[in-house]
Amino acid sequence: MGGKRLVIAGSLAQRPGRGGHAWVFLQYLLGFRRLGWDVLFLDEIRPEMCRDERGEPCRLEESVNLRAFTALMRQFGLEDSYSLCYHRGEQKAGETPAPQTVGIPRREVLDRLRDSAALINVMGYLSDAELLAAAPRRVFLDIDPGFGQMWRALGLADIFAGHDAFVTIGENIGQTKMPNAECRMSNAEPLDLRHSAFDIPTCGLDWITTPQPVVLEQWPVATDASGRYTSVASWRGAFGPIDYRGKRYGLRVHEFRKFAALPQRTGRPFHVALDIDPAETADLALLAENGWQLDDPRLAAGDAAAYRRYVQQSRAEFMVAKNLYVDTRGGWFSDRSICYLASGKPVIAQDTGLAGRYPNGSGLFLFSTLDEALAAVKEIESDYPRHARAAREIAEEHFDSDHVLTRLLPALGIS
Repeated sequence: MGGKRLVIAGSLAQRPGRGGHAWVFLQYLLGFRRLGWDVLFLDEIRPEMCRDERGEPCRLEESVNLRAFTALMRQFGLEDSYSLCYHRGEQKAGETPAPQTVGIPRREVLDRLRDSAALINVMGYLSDAELLAAAPRRVFLDIDPGFGQMWRALGLADIFAGHDAFVTIGENIGQTKMPNAECRMSNAEPLDLRHSAFDIPTCGLDWITTPQPVVLEQWPVATDASGRYTSVASWRGAFGPIDYRGKRYGLRVHEFRKFAALPQRTGRPFHVALDIDPAETADLALLAENGWQLDDPRLAAGDAAAYRRYVQQSRAEFMVAKNLYVDTRGGWFSDRSICYLASGKPVIAQDTGLAGRYPNGSGLFLFSTLDEALAAVKEIESDYPRHARAAREIAEEHFDSDHVLTRLLPALGIS
């Protein structure tokens, strides 16, 4: 291919049953393929990650991990475009050898890496030194802005080491002031702009910022099928709170509680496919008391198709961000919200420093307070067809993978 190849690395096989997570990678793989690139997806999984249908440890060949991963690749025409490395080919003494790779063999992967324009390593998940060394250019893609930067600044971990270029979806990282733009929402007070500084450290790295892409042909406009405001979320997520420069930066749970009264105040049906531990009894009671309907995320978003169906059968999204995203004002915007917009679904999104970056008040509504969220619901219901059209227009103008990825490549020095 003479450099017309991009290799993308990330963690899919270790997280079966998470359709939204799968779409993060699909947007890049399918998006670059639309632009004429030959794409290769690299993943790796360790034996302790493999589980059977009952959640018990098992061999890779018997695991739901492998079954879900290979089914996803086939579904989107990527069956010849992946390599899943199993424990780097290592076996314990006396253990029946497992396949070193599933999909493209390692030797061919090394050849393809050498012939590629770049390796895009999502959150630095790929750690195989030989594979990393084979790539002519190693790009770190940060989709959880703030965590890695604070870990490095605190001396806890350096997930950026060994990369040549650094891309983040935190669009304010490295910026010193808010964009100059009108920040009013229709029929509402100006958004709270008291935060004028951004608290995510750059770690001395030159960050390339980008919005997340959406492949529009995969997310056609869908009519409102349920009347429900929905979202898909984890209550706490994979990372814990971070103490940085005298302040604790928390998780989604710490923000969601502030807006628990929304369904009760609006009288509208609010559903969320929420990954929450049953032991969170106080929070579960709070949500129930305020009218939240909790959908089983394993059913609502258990694979890429179910996730897309759940989004497209919604009326609109109500998106609450992690506290770290909110308080750092880093400019994070949810890949899930972008899928709602592309589907013609209005989005009410908690502001993470986005004011002025994207249209606000028609199709997309940024909020910082409960009253602003209430005003957004009222505005959407006042003229739903107009806001549904505006949602799709925002996706087309700002998040279309054709445009987003075409802008990203030259920023990486790739023609």
